[in-house]
Amino acid sequence: MPFVGVEIEAIILWLAVPMVVFTFYFRGVNLRCLRQATRILRGQYRNPNAPGEVTQFQALSTALSATVGLGNIAGVAIAIGWGGPGAVFWMIVVGFLAMTVKFVECTLGVKYRVEHADGTVSGGPMIYLEQGLKRLGFATLGKVLAISYAIPALFSSLTFFQVNQAYQQVNAVVGFDNVVLFALVFGSLTAVVIIGGITSIAKVASRLVPMMCGVYVLASLVIIGSNLEMVPSVFMDILTSAFSPSAVEGGLIGVLVIGMRRAVSSSEAGLGSAAIAHAAAQTDEPVSEGLVALYEPFIDTVIVCTMTALVILITGSNLGTATGVAMTSAAFGSVAAWFPWILSLAVLLFAYSTVITWSYYGETICVRLFGYRRSVVYGWRIVYCLVTPSGALIASSAVVAFLDSVYFLMAVPNVVGLYFLAPEVKVDLGDYLRRVKDGSIPLTQEKR
Repeated sequence: MPFVGVEIEAIILWLAVPMVVFTFYFRGVNLRCLRQATRILRGQYRNPNAPGEVTQFQALSTALSATVGLGNIAGVAIAIGWGGPGAVFWMIVVGFLAMTVKFVECTLGVKYRVEHADGTVSGGPMIYLEQGLKRLGFATLGKVLAISYAIPALFSSLTFFQVNQAYQQVNAVVGFDNVVLFALVFGSLTAVVIIGGITSIAKVASRLVPMMCGVYVLASLVIIGSNLEMVPSVFMDILTSAFSPSAVEGGLIGVLVIGMRRAVSSSEAGLGSAAIAHAAAQTDEPVSEGLVALYEPFIDTVIVCTMTALVILITGSNLGTATGVAMTSAAFGSVAAWFPWILSLAVLLFAYSTVITWSYYGETICVRLFGYRRSVVYGWRIVYCLVTPSGALIASSAVVAFLDSVYFLMAVPNVVGLYFLAPEVKVDLGDYLRRVKDGSIPLTQEKR
C-alpha cells in the first residue's frame, strides 16, 4: 500500500490503529497503572491459592522470552538503515502505545482460560475469541475467529527465523560452519526444556530473560559510556530527524512508518501470542495479569531496542555498508574486537528463549484444535524439536516472507475480537482499581 512514496504493509496499519484507539479508550493505562504493575510483580498481591501454573513474574518472563529476540538486534539496525535516526523516536512512541494492546490481550487471556482436570491451564486468543464473543451473543462469529486465528498461529510457532539468524551470526563471528551439527545441538537443547511443559519453560525463562537482557544492556552501556560525549547530539539527531520533512524518501510519513514497522514487529502487540503465556499465571484477578503485561513492550521495545539504536548511532561512522545483524555486530566490534562475541552470545540466548516459548504457544493451540490429550501434547513437543532446528537450513528471505503472511492472518481475527471485548475489559479495570483502592484486594507484603 504506497503512501507518500512509502510502502505501508497492511498489517502495520491493522496493528497500529488499535494501539492508538485503546490507549485513549483506557485513559492511558500504560502509564497511569505502571506503578501498580510493579507492585504486582514484586508479589505484593500474590495469592498462592489462585489457579495457574507459574508466578506472574515467570509468566512475564516467558512472554518476554518470546518477544525479546533477534528483531531487537537485527530489526532495529534495518529500521535505522531505512529510516535514519528519526525512526528510533517513532519506534519508542509506538512501543509505549503497544503496551495498552498487550494489557487488553493478556487480561482476556486469563479471564477466559480453561482449567484442565490435572491442574494445567490453557488460554489465548483461540479461547477468548470463542468464549468472549459467545458471551456477547456472537457464538458463530467467535468460533470462526478462533479457528481462523489458531491455524496460522500454529504455523507461526515454528520459529525458523530465530534458528536461522542464530546460525548465521555464529557462522559469521565464530566461523562455525557445520549447519547440521548446529541444528542437532539446538534441537537437543530445546527438547531438554520443553518436555517439561510450561512450568519448565517458565523456570528457565525467569532466569534466562533477566540474564540475557542484562548481558546485552550492559554491553550496550559500555559502548554508550565510552562515547558519553556523543549521547546528547545523538538524541538531538533522533528528535530533529523524527520531524524533518526530508528525513527519508517520503519525508515525515516515511520515517514514522519505518519506526512504527519496527515497534509493531518487535512487540507483537495485536498478534495475541503473549496472552497464551500470561494465561498460565497464578492469579484470580485477570486485570492484574493484564497490568503485568504492560512491562512487555516497555522492556522489549522501549529499553532493549533503544539500546541497540543508541549503540548503532553512536558508532555510526564505523559501520560502512553493513546491514541488519552485521550492522549491530560492526557497532559492537568498533569498541573492541572481541565484543561481537558477546553479541553472538546474546543472539544465541535471544533465539533460544524465543524458540522454547513458542513451543508452548504451539502446544496450547494444538490442545484447542485437537483436544487436551497427552498424545497431542507430547506429540507436538516431539514434532517441534525435530522440525524447528531445520530453520538453520532455510534461506532467511523465505522465512521472513512466510512469517509476514501468517502474522497478518493471526492479527486479523484477534484485533476484530479485541474491539468487541474491549468494553468489558474497561469495566473490569475500573472494578479492579476500585477494589485495590478500598482494600478489598489485600496486600500480602511479599516482595521479590
